[in-house]
Amino acid sequence: MNPADDVTLAAVQCALPGPLHANLSKVEALVREAARRGAAVVLPPELFEGPYFCAEEKDEFFAWAKPAEGHPTIARFSGLAKELGVAIPVSFFERSGHTYYNSLAMIDVDGRVMGVYRKSHIPDGPGYEEKFYFRPGDTGFRAWRAKPAALGVGICWDQWFPEAARAMLLAGADVLLYPTAIGSEPGNPSLDTRDLWRRAMLGHAVSNVAPLVAANRVGNENGQVFYGSSFIANQRGEILAELSRDEEGVAVATVDLAAVRRERAAWGFFRDRRPDLYGALTT
Repeated sequence: MNPADDVTLAAVQCALPGPLHANLSKVEALVREAARRGAAVVLPPELFEGPYFCAEEKDEFFAWAKPAEGHPTIARFSGLAKELGVAIPVSFFERSGHTYYNSLAMIDVDGRVMGVYRKSHIPDGPGYEEKFYFRPGDTGFRAWRAKPAALGVGICWDQWFPEAARAMLLAGADVLLYPTAIGSEPGNPSLDTRDLWRRAMLGHAVSNVAPLVAANRVGNENGQVFYGSSFIANQRGEILAELSRDEEGVAVATVDLAAVRRERAAWGFFRDRRPDLYGALTT
């Protein structure tokens, strides 16, 4: 393993009940811990500024949204990224004119905001009423060529779609990142999706030969229990680091990107693709 090809990845996991200043301070402290442990890319959970407000349809929460330009949380984590020399994807509730998005600002190690991704797949169901708040994203899938690695970032519900993962790899990503907020199903209390959630993403890692990081929240927010279980997997779908269903902390692991690229080429998945046969996927 050539140290120049190594990249250390981290997932942040914590309870995020609010208020804003407490959540930001908690996430910042965990980003600092990850950086102390050598992480070059640190992924916080989805919508970490406050509690997961999408559990209910309440118009008062639209006031939480802010434009990406001049966003105070993005500015705070830009400064933190520059101070620590780490890349941080920052999930936030974006207002753009009269429309609202579930968005993410990709911040490189120098504090530069590389751009914004808007969540493409918007769920709708008991406890996850996101279609009330968010318009489907219009940015397309991105591969951010950050200094530590080329990073593809999807947001929560995006992580269930194999097309999204493949699109990020085709855009040049070497690593897949998924900030999320997922837990119990209020409409079906007997359904535990934790293992399904993991298997879906481990499949993306294997079929794209790409390391993957998933960062979730924990805790009980008005009866909705977020099951944590954040993890880092390698390109073979092997879990390198993970957190439990309820602990707060960071999962940290190192991958060798040169080895990843060799394995991806050797498997031939991208060599043997047949896009001429995939028209049904666009209908």
